[in-house]
Amino acid sequence: TLYSVFTVLFMYFTCISTAQTTDCLHLREQCINAGNGCESVWNAVENACNISGNKCKAEDTVGCNRIIQVLADEYPEFKNCVCTTDNICSITTLLGKQCSINKDNISMETKLQWGLSALSKQVYTTNRTCLDVNRECVEDEVCNKQLSLYLKVCSVNKKCNMEECQAAIRFFYQNMPFEVAQMMIFCDCIQHDESCHRAKELLHGKPCAVTAVPAPSCLNVIHMCEENELCRKKYTTFRSKCWRHVTKKCYDDEACLETLIKDDMPCSADADCKAAYISNWGTVLHMECTCQNLPPVEQSLCKLFHHMLHSKSCFS
Repeated sequence: TLYSVFTVLFMYFTCISTAQTTDCLHLREQCINAGNGCESVWNAVENACNISGNKCKAEDTVGCNRIIQVLADEYPEFKNCVCTTDNICSITTLLGKQCSINKDNISMETKLQWGLSALSKQVYTTNRTCLDVNRECVEDEVCNKQLSLYLKVCSVNKKCNMEECQAAIRFFYQNMPFEVAQMMIFCDCIQHDESCHRAKELLHGKPCAVTAVPAPSCLNVIHMCEENELCRKKYTTFRSKCWRHVTKKCYDDEACLETLIKDDMPCSADADCKAAYISNWGTVLHMECTCQNLPPVEQSLCKLFHHMLHSKSCFS
């Protein structure tokens, strides 16, 4: 089932014979034309796996692996065309060669599951403690199942793989209702409530998804993001929805950005801005960053980026 495979399987696709390719492509056509629900699963495969290009090798990721498993489970005729357990994949040209780490992990099946959750009916209210939010999630069957899947990947009890954990966070937050995501992401704790702070760390992917040693500079975080297609799109949306003044005045001109001060940067803080901020979670934009040890000439720009990415003022 969709829930049975959560740990990322790093599978390397290998080229296959023309005969098998033809058979699998024929199955694909049958699936699309069958009218029995197979087409919707195939469409989910295409969304989760970047089906394009001519590469015979690719690194698989959480979203792609999960939906491949669903396809093979629900439509057994595809079992010879996909690999879900082997280290060396026996197919490839059917699923098209490349499952990219840069794709959003959107699952329609998970979204439908959330529709059954009592939490999805709640309206977001401010000033919720993370301990209360965590307790409500654990007591809700759908939320607890999704939280457990995410924590398996990001657990502090095993060696952290930041990329896997970030992919798990993207899957967790981008498939849940917006109201529930706000409830979890904007929860907080009073200073000395240790139980609450532990719950907050669990919900917010700390330390695995956000803490690198040494911490990168906020300038490096922005530059890393701009080199990644998925992150670049999210950052562009985030700036346009939350920091319109910055986008309008300076766009990508770092010399112009350096002239801005925090008081000159109103944040919109509306629903679109919150959605864009939530979408940043599970990317490098969510990582803790610093402006320490940078030369004076880079300090003002770095502090500006830190303010944009991590300032609580936008949502408090």
